[in-house]
Parts: sequence; C-alpha cells; structure tokens
Amino acid sequence: MSAAVDPARLAGVISPLRRALLAAARAAGDLPEIPDSQIQIIRALPDGVALAPSDLADALRLDRSTVSNVLAAMRRAGLIERRPDAADGRRVLVSTSERARALFAAYDRASTRILGASLAALPAQDARAIETALPALERLLDALLADRDAARPEQSADPAPPTVPEQSADPAPLAPSRPTDDRASEHS
Repeated sequence: MSAAVDPARLAGVISPLRRALLAAARAAGDLPEIPDSQIQIIRALPDGVALAPSDLADALRLDRSTVSNVLAAMRRAGLIERRPDAADGRRVLVSTSERARALFAAYDRASTRILGASLAALPAQDARAIETALPALERLLDALLADRDAARPEQSADPAPPTVPEQSADPAPLAPSRPTDDRASEHS
C-alpha cells in the first residue's frame, strides 16, 4: 500500500459520496427508496435472466435464508416474478419484473445526469484526476472483493457458484461500471 493514501480519509469520502449520489438520483427521478439488498438482486437478474433462489444466493455469496427473505419482500413490491423451472418442476426461478427494470433504468439515467453535471462543474484538473483514478479504484474494488471472498467459506458443494451476468455500465450506485456481482452494493 502506498503511504500517500490515507485509508480513513478514502473511506470517509466513499460512503457519503455514494449516499449523496443515491439521494440525488432518487430526488431527481422522483424514485422510491429501494433497499440495497434488493438492488443487488435486481443487478444480478438483468432482463432475460432467471435463476433459482439458491443459485442467486450462491452467485451473490449471501445466505440462502437472507435471499429468500429479500425475494419475498421484492415479490410483495412487484419487483420480481416467479415461475416453475421447466427443467425441474420442483424448483422455482426468479427474474426481475418490468417494474424493477424500469426503476433500475430510471436510477441509471438520473445518476448519470447528476454525475455528469457535477463532474462538469469541477475544475478540469479535478475531473481529469477522477478519470485517472478510476482504473485504480476498480483494482481496489477487485482486491476488496477477493479478500472478502477468500475469507468467506464456500456455501455449496459446487466448486464454482453460478456466474452473475453483466449489467449495463453506469457510475451510479445502482449500476456500477463493473460486472454485476455485489460490487459497490453498499450504499452507506
């Protein structure tokens, strides 16, 4: 680690930055508050993707009971759809509803506009510094996730969890410009 980076200062900027962007996107788009756990699931199930709840839990590296509870709340909110698995009638598959995909897209658009306007208001030197820092921040995220994954015991007997498909890139909290695992999923 470079002595030039103060980890406490970086952590102290990331959380408020994310919360401010999320609040601004909600306000700009007159959007409802969606809990982070539900955002993770929406991100993991882009249009056309359906997974069994157990596969979704494995892909997100979450407890199956946690995913089950979140899916129940999402179903009540009209954010997911459930259907029998055609290959195995004992299983159910979940996918995002049109409502969930529309809300996700609205958050994307609002946060992209807000970030664009905020970046444009910065001095050019600051905007370039942020642009230059993005690859390093992505590598930092990869390192944090690798550390987390290494510390977490495997939840299934399968050697590898299902791959979570990619979502459209956006710097917003709802759609990070990274693959759609649970990267950047904490809003605090």
